[in-house]
Amino acid sequence: MPALVLEAMRPRQWSKNLFVYAAMVFTDNWRSWPLVTLCFGIFCLVSGAVYLVNDISDREQDRVHPEKQSRPIASGRLPVAAAAAAAGLLGIGGAVASFGVSILFGTGVVGYLLLQVAYTFALKHMVLVDAFAIAAGFVIRAAAGGWALHVPVSAWLLVCTLQLALFLAFGKRRHELVALEADAADHRQALSSYSLPLLDQIIAVTLGGLTVSYAVYCINSPTAIRHPLLALSLPFVMFGVFRYLYLIHIEHRGGTPEKILAQDRTMQVDLGLWLAAVVAAFRW
Repeated sequence: MPALVLEAMRPRQWSKNLFVYAAMVFTDNWRSWPLVTLCFGIFCLVSGAVYLVNDISDREQDRVHPEKQSRPIASGRLPVAAAAAAAGLLGIGGAVASFGVSILFGTGVVGYLLLQVAYTFALKHMVLVDAFAIAAGFVIRAAAGGWALHVPVSAWLLVCTLQLALFLAFGKRRHELVALEADAADHRQALSSYSLPLLDQIIAVTLGGLTVSYAVYCINSPTAIRHPLLALSLPFVMFGVFRYLYLIHIEHRGGTPEKILAQDRTMQVDLGLWLAAVVAAFRW
């Protein structure tokens, strides 16, 4: 049973919680990595609880999805009662632990939990709102990392995080629309209101905003003025975006960003080079 609960918590998707490290990286607070790692662990607990609640709610729809039908709850391997009990323990435990870090960080974690519950039962059924709700979860993670460190949270960090998360969210919707075809609306109600031309246009607009925002941040923001070598990280961001577009359109792999991060060696190398460029910019 514990192994099934852990599987249902989707450890592969915990990579999304790495956004909590963003404030540490962009404020050069590397000595605070133990505290930020604790925050990462707390978000893994509460996001795991959210995934359990989501899978309980979506178990019928997941059974028509070619990949999701094998999840522990949808497949019937994990009883709903056990999953609900685990979700309650993880969610409450993570929320309580978060206030041990700081009041502001705890407030962010509770806000994240409330947003995800609203997404599970209402927001994911609303066209466009569903993607913005997903993106808001990433923004909260990035902001919470700054709140935990008691450092100012840059508006540029939040804007770039929002646009990157929107890109991933709409890319996921596009993948679902292509993969499920006629069964798309049965799996997710909001998919009936999307079309491939619409999603392609939204993704193009989002990517334009992301590229410009990050470019301005790297060249003309107060941080960039203090650390001009930050501009060296821009090509790696652009390459990563184009690589992800290639994976969406050519290899049809945009439905699982965390799987791409774990399996695509090119993306891993690009991410490593981007991080090295950012660290170098703050060191010299």
